[in-house]
Amino acid sequence: MQIELESMAIEMPEVAGHPNRERFRGVLTLVDVPSDRSPAGARGHRVVLTRSAAEAALPSLLGMGLDYSPTLDRHDTRRKVGMITGAEIVGKKLELGGHLFAKDFPEIVEAVRGNAKIRGALGMSYEIADARVADMRAKFWTLTHVTFTGAAILRRDKAAYRETWIALEGR
Repeated sequence: MQIELESMAIEMPEVAGHPNRERFRGVLTLVDVPSDRSPAGARGHRVVLTRSAAEAALPSLLGMGLDYSPTLDRHDTRRKVGMITGAEIVGKKLELGGHLFAKDFPEIVEAVRGNAKIRGALGMSYEIADARVADMRAKFWTLTHVTFTGAAILRRDKAAYRETWIALEGR
């Protein structure tokens, strides 16, 4: 069994007890795997994010915002509740790390904290621009190039990939 790892991070200075930084980690998406559902913008098509597209786009994730909608059923790019500071591809998983703005959005921190109690009902979904699709007529759209513009926390049943998740770091 061969394990492949690609990773990037921005180093944030440690500020002990910072009231607005609650560390999170999770799986944003899978690479080289068809989505379980059609993501928004895919016109009803399920998608496959290629490993090469994901690897090339890793730098575009760093420093991007993590958003949510109060109903946790969609993206809301104007409601940034955190920042992505690390991204890596481990096997077929694109994993993220960063921090939630705990003081500003205590309700989302509580929702993520309670996520373990509700059997991992929360996941994540990526936001992209500049997507290139290998064949727009194909049943599955193969994404050969993307630029990540952020990510969203939402219920896993609303995410394109059901295997995504988010948790507070160390929990």
